[in-house]
Amino acid sequence: MMRTLYGASPADIAGMDTERLRAEFLVGGLFRPDEIEFVYTHVDRMIVGGAVPLAKPLMFGSGADVGTPFFFTAREMGIANLGGSGTVAVDGMRFALANRDVAYIGRGAREVVLESDDPQRPARFYMNSVPAGADIPHRLISRSEAKPLVLGEEARANRRTLRMYIHPEVAPSCLLLMGITDLAPGSVWNTVPPHLHERRMEAYCYFDLAAADQVVHLMGRPDNTRHLMVADGDVVLSPAWSIHMGAGTGPYAFVWGMTGENQAYTDVDPVAVRDLR
Repeated sequence: MMRTLYGASPADIAGMDTERLRAEFLVGGLFRPDEIEFVYTHVDRMIVGGAVPLAKPLMFGSGADVGTPFFFTAREMGIANLGGSGTVAVDGMRFALANRDVAYIGRGAREVVLESDDPQRPARFYMNSVPAGADIPHRLISRSEAKPLVLGEEARANRRTLRMYIHPEVAPSCLLLMGITDLAPGSVWNTVPPHLHERRMEAYCYFDLAAADQVVHLMGRPDNTRHLMVADGDVVLSPAWSIHMGAGTGPYAFVWGMTGENQAYTDVDPVAVRDLR
C-alpha cells in the first residue's frame, strides 16, 4: 500500500489544530503484521515504510506507485531492523539483520524480500527511500560497524549515543543518510539544542517505547513552535524549515533518516533553547 502526504509550509501551521497537525506531519500504522506499508511524502520525495513478516515472506519491487518500471529504478533505500532477527534479500542476495542492523539497497534493484527468522519474535523492518542518481552496491551495515557519537550530559537528561549507519564515513549512498540514536538510562531529551538544516529534511521513527509512554516531539519555526504526541512506531516528518527536539515519558530510541542537497551531517543552524517560543 502507498499513501501520499503533500507537506505544508511554515505559514500553514498557525491555523492547524491537533488533528490537522498530526495528519500532515505524523505517520502511524506502519507496522502491521504480514503487511508492507509505505507513505510517499512530497517533503523531498522521501518514502517511509514498515513491514512485519510473520507467516510468510513479504515482497515488493514494482514501480507502479512511483512512476518507474521498478521501485528502485531511480531510488535507494535503507532498511533498519527494530525487532527480532530477520532477512532482507535483494535480487537473491541475502542479508541477515539482527536488531539495530541496517541494510542499504542501491539503485537498480528489482525485487526485495523480507522475512523473520522466528514468527514469535518477528523482525520489524523500517524503511527510508529517496531518489538516487548513482549506483551504489547493496550492503549490510551491522550495529558494530556503525560510527558512534556520544552526545549530551547526564546532568541535563540528554545523554545519548548516535550511531551513523548510512553515511559517507561508514557506508556511502547517493543522497540518503540514516542512523539510530539510543538514550542513556535516565535521559529523556533528544536533539538538544534543537536546530534547522535548510538543505535537508529529516524523518524520525520513534521505537522501543512502552505502551504507556509517549514522546513529546517539538516542531515548527523557532518563534512559533508546536508539539506532537508520539507513540511507539510513529514517524514524524520534519521539513527543512522545522526544528526538531523531543522528550519522552519513559525510555525510547529513534531512527533518523535525512535527504536533501548534501550529506554534511554538521550542516545545521542551531537554535538556542531560550529563543524558542
